[in-house]
Amino acid sequence: MYTATTRAIAVTVRPQYLPDQSDPAKSKYVWAYQVRIENKGDATVQLRSRHWKITDGLGRQQEVKGPGVVGETPMLRPGDVFEYTSGTPLSTPSGIMGGTYQMVTESGENFDIEIPVFSLDTPTAKRNLN
Repeated sequence: MYTATTRAIAVTVRPQYLPDQSDPAKSKYVWAYQVRIENKGDATVQLRSRHWKITDGLGRQQEVKGPGVVGETPMLRPGDVFEYTSGTPLSTPSGIMGGTYQMVTESGENFDIEIPVFSLDTPTAKRNLN
């Protein structure tokens, strides 16, 4: 699990390789990732948009931006938790993802919260320690 907290909002991500949806012979590797967003603060906030940066094992990067997550823009009152599962394909057996969610307070203040950078690795991926 990977966790980051920004302004009392904790984002936890748990990635999982999906061998049944992957086809290494065709350079297709697929992961699911479960995201948990928990409002540990005292202000109500709403998730408005997402900005992901996905980097494959060869250093090629793609960005994904858009409104909400999985078709929703959840409102999080103090103590609320929102969870969802999504996925991403890569053409390499490893990579990394991370990014931000844009949030807005009830008073209209916009701010970004960190999505922790997390590793996407197949069970057989060669790992390099830097």
